[in-house]
Amino acid sequence: MKNYLRPFYNLILPLFSDKQVAQIKFKWHMGYFPDLKNPTTLNEKINWLKLNDRTPLHTQCADKFLVRNYIEQKIGAKFLVPLFYHTQNPNDIIPENLPNEHCIIKTNHDSGGGIFVRSKNDINWPEIQYNLKQRLKLNYYNQTREWQYKNIKPRIIIEKLLEDKKGNIPFDYKLHCFNGKVRMISVDMGRGTDHHYRNWYTTKWKREKFKWSSPKANGKSTDPSHQDADIPKTLSEMIRLSEILADPFKYIRVDWYDVDGTLYFGELTFHHDGGIIPIEPKDWDEKLGQELSLN
Repeated sequence: MKNYLRPFYNLILPLFSDKQVAQIKFKWHMGYFPDLKNPTTLNEKINWLKLNDRTPLHTQCADKFLVRNYIEQKIGAKFLVPLFYHTQNPNDIIPENLPNEHCIIKTNHDSGGGIFVRSKNDINWPEIQYNLKQRLKLNYYNQTREWQYKNIKPRIIIEKLLEDKKGNIPFDYKLHCFNGKVRMISVDMGRGTDHHYRNWYTTKWKREKFKWSSPKANGKSTDPSHQDADIPKTLSEMIRLSEILADPFKYIRVDWYDVDGTLYFGELTFHHDGGIIPIEPKDWDEKLGQELSLN
């Protein structure tokens, strides 16, 4: 969306119902209105789920703090990223409350990047506190109309910053599950840089014939790289654990990090990119939609 249109867009958005917002956003990004009565494409079905599939478990799993309880119950605490600190008060985010190791500061109730802390001396703490205070005021549901965010109690969490032996941020493996089974895997490489690519693979680690790219801040997209990502040694374990976590849901994306062979859970996402990003070639949106049952 053009920046000059965003204030007007945010002003009128509260005037519309969840269904109307879903239709408007879909038309804006996809170029046509979705069929929400008899959805056939994957993006249409994700929007149908956004409006019709709502349970307290969705809220818990969208909460980056409370989802830890779900993970511990379903597959065990050993897959959780170490949690150093949590609070609802931004003024608590001071050097004394942070560990003496690399960590990441983020909020539990929205979708966005965290603050990397590798040296406490390099951080403008008043600025961080102010930014966190503003984030805690926001209800992400109001922006996206994704119901699972509506009733999350905002909180700040500080976790261990995952890095490999060379100090690099690990690849982000996203396993997309249809009706409790992993259908496809996307791998995000170079996140947060101009060289952010996203490759798509089958569960057998063969390249998919489609791409589902997100827009980047530089105006480009997370298109696939010509270079293949190596098959992770933990792939079979990722698939097994993802299907345990996905069992209660029709569609869910389970994110993982493989850090030098150690597997860490990332997050659960119910509506990949809000269900408003084109899949290319276009016929793959229909093909994938046929594989997802809403019954």
